[in-house]
Amino acid sequence: MPLQTLAFAFLAATAIGGLAWVFLYPLLSGERKAEKRRASVASAERTVRVGDRSPQKSRREQVEQSLKEIDERHKRAARLSLSMRITLAGLTWSKQKFFMISAGLGLFAFLATLPAGGFLPALGVGFGAGFGLPRWLLAYLKKRREKKFLLSLPDAVDVIVRGIKAGLPLFDSIKMVAADAPEPLRGEFAAIVETQTIGMPLGEACSRLYERMPLPETNFFGIVIAIQQKAGGNLSEALGNLSRVLRERKKMAAKIQAMSMEAKASATIIAALPLAVMFLVWLTSPNYIELLWTHPTGRMMLAACAVWMIMGVLVMRKMINFDF
Repeated sequence: MPLQTLAFAFLAATAIGGLAWVFLYPLLSGERKAEKRRASVASAERTVRVGDRSPQKSRREQVEQSLKEIDERHKRAARLSLSMRITLAGLTWSKQKFFMISAGLGLFAFLATLPAGGFLPALGVGFGAGFGLPRWLLAYLKKRREKKFLLSLPDAVDVIVRGIKAGLPLFDSIKMVAADAPEPLRGEFAAIVETQTIGMPLGEACSRLYERMPLPETNFFGIVIAIQQKAGGNLSEALGNLSRVLRERKKMAAKIQAMSMEAKASATIIAALPLAVMFLVWLTSPNYIELLWTHPTGRMMLAACAVWMIMGVLVMRKMINFDF
């Protein structure tokens, strides 16, 4: 018998055996009937236990529901609109004003660069100034506002804890923070007081703090208040633990900042070294280096070097910035 016939017969037998194993074996062995019986028993047990829930199980379900709602809110906060970014930066601009300022910056940069660099370089500079600079400004103001908020948040939580231990309601303790805390903490807690005054539950009002200040610390605060409002528990102890966690995170951020300062200094020196060398060479022999901006090939080389330097700086910045 030829070898090809044997191989074909072996492959056909293997295929038929595989099909029989997949389709016939569960019917013959009774596995499918066993699966149906297990599913029916599990559904019957679930139906019996629906009305007989213990308080601990009910509380666990409430906590899970609160965490799911906060997770959905976290996903929505990750997609920030332009108006929300302006609000997070602490500005009162409208979108039209922002676009007008961006267009003005781009036009000014284009007109300032056009006489010296030509049309295409001026167009690139104008696009960068009009599109990138305002958004960088929003990100910078947002980060600065978040740092001010985090600086005062542990003290505000301690004030709430002391108020609760003294017998004050949670809402009155939050009003104390809204009255005496520095900005931007005062404005955010005042927004909680206002939303609760118009009828929103306090747990939901505290959870919405994360939408206006998207930080892990505000997420923790909203989770603690929302779970306590739904499931109960010792609120002063939970907030005390939260205050301790916030202070530990603050210490960790300061430690990371101190440990990464050497790398940041090295990155700054490496980024500034080509510019310093070019400036020193221009001081000593200007005719030698002026070809970089007088000759077309030199300008092309200078633009390529600038692109590579910017890419290197961004890579180094990504390596030495730590988020936790």
